[in-house]
Amino acid sequence: MTTESKSLLSGLLNKLGDLGFFIRRNITGLGYAARMFVLVLMRSGSLLKRPRLVSDQVLFVGNYSFVIITVSGLFVGFVLGLQGYYTLTRYGSEQALGLLVALSLTRELGPVITALLFAGRAGTSLTAEIGLMKAGEQLSAMEMMAVDPLQRVIAPRLWAGIISMPILATIFTAVGVLGGYLVGVPLIGVDSGAFWSQMQGGVDLFDDIGNGFIKSIVFGFAVTFIALYQGYEAKPTPEGVSQATTRTVVLSSLAVLALDFLLTAMMFSNN
Repeated sequence: MTTESKSLLSGLLNKLGDLGFFIRRNITGLGYAARMFVLVLMRSGSLLKRPRLVSDQVLFVGNYSFVIITVSGLFVGFVLGLQGYYTLTRYGSEQALGLLVALSLTRELGPVITALLFAGRAGTSLTAEIGLMKAGEQLSAMEMMAVDPLQRVIAPRLWAGIISMPILATIFTAVGVLGGYLVGVPLIGVDSGAFWSQMQGGVDLFDDIGNGFIKSIVFGFAVTFIALYQGYEAKPTPEGVSQATTRTVVLSSLAVLALDFLLTAMMFSNN
């Protein structure tokens, strides 16, 4: 075997080794995440005796995202009003603008954009908070005092994220509908009665609003759990915390988009 062939074979073996290490590391990470999820669920029962832990975190997490959710919802509604009107005008259906705006927000844009904004704002804050607590050995100090960090720190924040996401998605959707109304009715001149009546007659409580609500709950769990897991497993160094924060945004965004496709396929396949 020539020297060049040996070099190519050695490079190929190194690449295969790197691929195997990458796969093993990610499978191991999934195992750790599943184990953490089960432990958090097992320790969540005690929160019924101390609901203040969850309510404080709901307020804390909600405040992180309220302003950006509200402003973003308003401008998304503006854009939907403009683009929807120009599209519907081609078919002479501009009176259905309210229905278009409402369905777009309740089914897709409300839960999805809220989840992406939540991941970028509150998710990164949760990861950084837990990562800094680990770097400062606060979690280890809790264990030394016989306080379970999963029960006292992780579980309240997980349930706070699950509760906060539907509330924020509802605010986003409501403000977005208002934005579509402001552009469609006062600015463009769509009839106000047609705007609201088309919306009222075409939006179904269970098929549209209910499915969007379910999506927001699933997204809230996915984003919050990813953020908390990345912070809990972050290396206790400034570089480790910053890398965990970056991974939170990337993984949460991918998870939201993938789950949105799966949930949409299941929910609306029979419609």
